[in-house]
Amino acid sequence: MPDTRRPPARSPVGSLVLIAAIVGGSAAAFAYTGGWLSPDRLSPQKLLTAMAPPTGAVPGHRRNHSKGICFTGSFEANGQGAQLSRAPMLAAGRYPVVGRFNYGTPDPNADDKTSRVRGIGLQITAPDGSQWRSAMISPPFFPVSTPDAFYALLTASGSKDPDAMKGFAAAHPEIANFGAWAKSAPWTPSYAENRFNGLNSFIFTDASGTDRTVRWSLIPAAAAESIAPDDLAKRGPNALEDEIMQRVAAGPQRWTLSVQVANPGDPTVDPSKAWPDDRRTVEVGTLVADKIEPEPDGPCRDINYDPTILPSGMRTSDDPFPAARSAAYRVSFDRRTAEAKDYPRTAPEAKP
Repeated sequence: MPDTRRPPARSPVGSLVLIAAIVGGSAAAFAYTGGWLSPDRLSPQKLLTAMAPPTGAVPGHRRNHSKGICFTGSFEANGQGAQLSRAPMLAAGRYPVVGRFNYGTPDPNADDKTSRVRGIGLQITAPDGSQWRSAMISPPFFPVSTPDAFYALLTASGSKDPDAMKGFAAAHPEIANFGAWAKSAPWTPSYAENRFNGLNSFIFTDASGTDRTVRWSLIPAAAAESIAPDDLAKRGPNALEDEIMQRVAAGPQRWTLSVQVANPGDPTVDPSKAWPDDRRTVEVGTLVADKIEPEPDGPCRDINYDPTILPSGMRTSDDPFPAARSAAYRVSFDRRTAEAKDYPRTAPEAKP
């Protein structure tokens, strides 16, 4: 969630935590909840309230990553994924996809230079009707290690106490790595040039019943360019959506879906810790985006990209975040559905 307050002058922690505050809210696509949610502890309602911008949630819109654009296409599985999971959409074949490129902000009208985090939501459907839904973001790791810590980050970033973020960073030193990434990672001018990472751990089960703990990423075929945030801003407040519409109109865009397999002892409950690069990876297929549609009347508009909607051969692990995400997504979906009259849809006669 963007935070326009300035930290105390000359505070070395302040610089880091300001970035963390900006990215913390925007990365909330990954903060959802499960068994740890109870009435006397953290609830989806509390989490969504903490995500909201100072002016409050925008009626009719997703409560975070509110700014987005739909795409359709396919997942072209090469069959290599079958060695990891019996999921039907990992068998060699072509499967329909409804996806959403999105920007890490709870404000659907935000300028495209206000957040470091970009995301993608996917729904891949197998011939038997089963679905694999996933939500990925551009950072290589999450800012904090637990759902409770994420709520504390949101609370600190929205606090009027000038020392709140400094105190949070002291209690959660893992955020320093995320702050360093936010400062140094290049900005790209296109969703097509972003790598998207599924930071949470899941379990794949193959046809023999063997389980493996995995994470996955989408690696772009398009070469990444670097652009200064101010130069991106000069292209307009909706530069990313405008660019991806033009790019896909000129030709389909592709990403390789790469699955990383954990070694014994790798942290499976903590998305703030990346696994070493030398872990086994399997390229299981290619995501192809071949049509872009504005969200108001687009096919992704009413999809809840709940990461616990999984086909046979996949299940959640001991990582608490996917279940947490599911609970918060459900509440967000119910609220925006109830507010449908507030969402600016395009009249049928105005469609091109």
